[in-house]
Amino acid sequence: MAASFAKLDSLEKLEGLFTRSHEAPVVIFKHSSRCGVSSTVSQRMTGLDAEINVVVVQASRDVSTAIVEKTGVVHQTPQAMIIRNGEAVYQASHYAITPEALAAELENQ
Repeated sequence: MAASFAKLDSLEKLEGLFTRSHEAPVVIFKHSSRCGVSSTVSQRMTGLDAEINVVVVQASRDVSTAIVEKTGVVHQTPQAMIIRNGEAVYQASHYAITPEALAAELENQ
């Protein structure tokens, strides 16, 4: 099965994801529309069998900033996080983001 991508473009959606993370882990992917590395990593993410909540930082800077404030994880792009129980339990950036690593972390949680 392939990844399911959901647009994360509002603070309300972000709050909903943090609430939902108390029931199941949530994947957030910070994407830069101006970065070749981010585009490459985004293509790789199609191999992850999970919902991936994508925030395009140029279009939703307020959401990107709120993620930093809520998790304490320093902003990078591309960046992937797994949120569980309202906390970032995993994060990776740039080429360290792989569907295999995320799948392993999702299974490990």
